[in-house]
Amino acid sequence: MKLLLTLLLGVLPLLAGTTNAQTKGEKSDEKGFVSLFDGKTLNGWKLIKGRGPGYVIKDGTIVCPLEGGGNLFTEKEYANFVFRFEFKTEPGGNNGVGVRAPLEGDAAYQGMEIQILDDGHEKYKGKIKSEQHHGSVYDVIPARTGYLKPAGEWNTEEIMANGSRMRVTLNGVIILDADLSTVKEESVLKKHPGLKNKTGHIGFLGHGSLVEFRNIRIKALP
Repeated sequence: MKLLLTLLLGVLPLLAGTTNAQTKGEKSDEKGFVSLFDGKTLNGWKLIKGRGPGYVIKDGTIVCPLEGGGNLFTEKEYANFVFRFEFKTEPGGNNGVGVRAPLEGDAAYQGMEIQILDDGHEKYKGKIKSEQHHGSVYDVIPARTGYLKPAGEWNTEEIMANGSRMRVTLNGVIILDADLSTVKEESVLKKHPGLKNKTGHIGFLGHGSLVEFRNIRIKALP
């Protein structure tokens, strides 16, 4: 009887702690993440080379509207990090995530671009290279395909940059896991000097098509 009572007394605080965490909506895999979007303003972001209406806020999302876009960068620079967000595109939608990019120049080359593309759309069939599909390090390293949800539905994505390692997880599936240091071709390195960047801005790279973003957060890594 005493043993049973001792066990109960030990377990009850653990259960209480679990309940409190669940009540607060805490998730262990979100520990250390900081929101980059307050749902109302573009505070903390900077529009570079905006086109048309640039980016707008609608219903708690950042929207790259039709005939809009440009580069929307974080004001802060990041070196090693885990970047999480949700997105959805119109049919054939095209955007990208700039990584370790400078504010000026083409982020896909002076930094890196992780492609955002409704690559299953008819207009891309047979017209894009393997390293231009969604999740690829644009023009450098191809990602696995077939894990995008249909256009108009929300996708979840995580981009991890840790030293030379880049990993992209789409809807719970790792579609790219690569070591940038293995890229040795002189022509590629000359075209993409940003592959060697140690730090830079993160940004959305609009191409004049409708793409929406929400739940944008980041965790810095050592």
